[in-house]
Amino acid sequence: MKPPQGLDSEFAAAMAGLGPFGPAPRLAAGVSGGPHSLALAVLARDWAAARGGRLLALVADHGLRPESGGEAAWVAARLAQLGVDAQVLALYLAAGPGLHERARAARLSALAAAAEAAGTPWLLLGQHRADQAETLAFRALRGSGVAGLAGMVPARPAGGVLILRPLLGVAPAAIERFLAARGLVPVRDPSNDDPRFARARLRRALDDPGGTGPGVAALAEAASAFGMRRARLRAAVAARLVGCATFRPEGWAVLDVAALGRDAVAEAALSSLVRAVGGGAHPPARAAVAALLGRGGGSLGGVLWRGRFVGREPGRCAAAVPAAPGVLWDGRWRVVAAPGDGWIGAAGPGFPGGNLPGFVAAGLPVLRDAAGRVLAGPGPGPGWKVEFRPDSGPLA
Repeated sequence: MKPPQGLDSEFAAAMAGLGPFGPAPRLAAGVSGGPHSLALAVLARDWAAARGGRLLALVADHGLRPESGGEAAWVAARLAQLGVDAQVLALYLAAGPGLHERARAARLSALAAAAEAAGTPWLLLGQHRADQAETLAFRALRGSGVAGLAGMVPARPAGGVLILRPLLGVAPAAIERFLAARGLVPVRDPSNDDPRFARARLRRALDDPGGTGPGVAALAEAASAFGMRRARLRAAVAARLVGCATFRPEGWAVLDVAALGRDAVAEAALSSLVRAVGGGAHPPARAAVAALLGRGGGSLGGVLWRGRFVGREPGRCAAAVPAAPGVLWDGRWRVVAAPGDGWIGAAGPGFPGGNLPGFVAAGLPVLRDAAGRVLAGPGPGPGWKVEFRPDSGPLA
């Protein structure tokens, strides 16, 4: 009997909405071997092959259990049997608080880096409708605002790749039927049901593993509505920032306070500016942003706002590190070229910044020798070049 084609066509329609891809698309997909990522790999394999392209599966080994390496190798071998090239990424996270969230972030970072290195600019992830509902519930319990309650987006940039979630509107029950019809047996991760983790407890409370019940539907629809609100707010924020802020390539900004305003859009714009300058992975607390706006200046998220200028807070800069090409300092500055055995670190208070405000110059990178003498910076010098390339925040 011919397998049902419902999910195939739904996947193709989702990909069409996420495109265009051009001829011979080269895709990557994060594959754990679980039901949803396994279905994604099969769907993406067929979709890419039909267009003369290819799929690379990326299998993350978190290294949290002794057997995890063998399991990742088994998943890669299983994918090879299905005609999918696979690469195992060893993460080896340390145990400790916030393990699930840290593992999620480390996995996403490793997947994006590997996809970019492989020349596969589209990175597919297997989150589905129940995952979206769970994300909204999780963030609501943490007091998230409109941006957080919008949940996951179908497409977003991450470094040099574009993350795509073509199954985001699909119920997990449909994915399970797709696998069963093809005789594919997925791996089941027992930690997904471990009540020690908040998301597992939420999943149990929703009590809808198939993702077809009214609770999941309502949460998914709410995420969609919040997503539209987020898109409108982002457009308003972008327009406001164009009119009130000039961002300098050195990683600081000039701010027209009057043009910024004091409304909700101003708060969101200031929050985005703080993240852009400080490289924060998450927006600062809304109450803290409102207080900063009310004061008309101050410190927040590793950023100082004084008068017309917004720059990195010097005392929050990272310690100096060897300035080897490729090194990322302070989560924001990438060393392109550096002579000898120099160190990259903050210029520090009292550094002559020329036309720059003193606190802005103090938070910019300079090159020093082992004795602490400044060899170059904050700007470029002989054999010395750095670029403002934060690894998190809106400019990542």
